[in-house]
Amino acid sequence: MKIISNSDIKKLGISARTCVEWVKESFSIKEKSILPPKVSVHPQQLDFFTTMPCFINSGDSEKEQYFGCKIVHRLKGSIPSLGSDLLLYNAVSGELLALFDSDWITAMRTGAVATLAAQTFRKTNCEYYGMLGLGNTARATLLCILETEPNIKHLVKLLKYKNQTDLFIERFINYDNVEFSVSDTIEELVSSSDVIISCITEADHLICPNDQMFQKGCLVIPVHTRGFQNCDLSFDKVFADDTGHVQEFKYFDRFKYYAEIYDVLARKSIGRESDEERIISYNVGLGLHDVVFATKLFPLLKNSIPDIVIKRELDKFWI
Repeated sequence: MKIISNSDIKKLGISARTCVEWVKESFSIKEKSILPPKVSVHPQQLDFFTTMPCFINSGDSEKEQYFGCKIVHRLKGSIPSLGSDLLLYNAVSGELLALFDSDWITAMRTGAVATLAAQTFRKTNCEYYGMLGLGNTARATLLCILETEPNIKHLVKLLKYKNQTDLFIERFINYDNVEFSVSDTIEELVSSSDVIISCITEADHLICPNDQMFQKGCLVIPVHTRGFQNCDLSFDKVFADDTGHVQEFKYFDRFKYYAEIYDVLARKSIGRESDEERIISYNVGLGLHDVVFATKLFPLLKNSIPDIVIKRELDKFWI
């Protein structure tokens, strides 16, 4: 068994473009994977521990079957407040292959999914991206957008928050295919953006209660699903990366139109039909993506990381 750290993963230099390709591949095997809805435990207030299991069959051989389980937590006062770990198993032998520090995996697969949603559902000639919540998830998202579309000039509006806007802009100073501006209010950002990407992790209220502020043809991507429930009722279409994870949403039965992202990618369902439609795409975060990333990273790292031997009983065990 290997213990794989964030620094081990970062040394590989995996590109944002590669992360988007891995996400596309993970959606392509969704139908033959077993993906139960995640289970969350809330010890107090907004704190949580969430368990995300997934079995994947990534090829035609039994050797390519894996089971993984990620546990992600958010705890007020802890540093960092958000963290995650992932166990990866050989699903044929039951061997525990690795324990991953999965913070990089979580950020990059989330950014890659948000990018795929934006590129799938945005309107024609999309110009302005509005972003709020400017932590690692937002950075990963913009990295994926810029690196998969290097020849497009992206106009990005940032919601002003403390010194995070300056730090965010500084992170992308070497990219010549992005131009930033700063919005002082959510109303200003929402009303002038073609794609609104929210990466805030905590919200106990509606981000923009006035539905009329969202312009025709806009796409809203609430990466952590919070704060846009009013759009569920007024928008023309709702998409999500997995039905089992959103069917308990308050307004699920009242969506005007609903489909999974996978079904749109596979041309089994209709995506955007006009530049007038207002669309919301929920990225609930799937263990499927985490496990696929882990299976891609493991063979790249296994020979450079020492084994930790777990001594197990080989005969039948009796108490």
